[in-house]
Amino acid sequence: ALWIEILLPPFVRACVCRLSLLAAMVKFSREASNPTKSCKAMGADLRVHYKNTYETARAIKGMTLRVAQKYLQDVCEKNRCIPFRKYVGTCGRTAQAKEFKLTQGRWPIKSCKAVLGLLKNAESNAEFK
Repeated sequence: ALWIEILLPPFVRACVCRLSLLAAMVKFSREASNPTKSCKAMGADLRVHYKNTYETARAIKGMTLRVAQKYLQDVCEKNRCIPFRKYVGTCGRTAQAKEFKLTQGRWPIKSCKAVLGLLKNAESNAEFK
């Protein structure tokens, strides 16, 4: 790929080099405090919106596996919503967000299915471990 970089303009070449450096970095943001009682799962190149997935992951943070799976399935059925806290630009209001003492929420079904897949993979990794 070196010959491709030479043909690119300098600012694009810098971006390509920066991306190749980022790919060589660590894959996980942090290590578990107790590795014997934890497992990891990772998704790469998921075809989901970052902002929706960020809010979805933030909503299930701190939940147990079964509670998180049930919550995400309820979101897919539109019985409960994902509260939007950070990325709220042009986000509509819903009464289901009152559960979280907020007014804005959505039902990002595609992101919920991707996170459900990650949870299922993490569960499989835990059973294997």
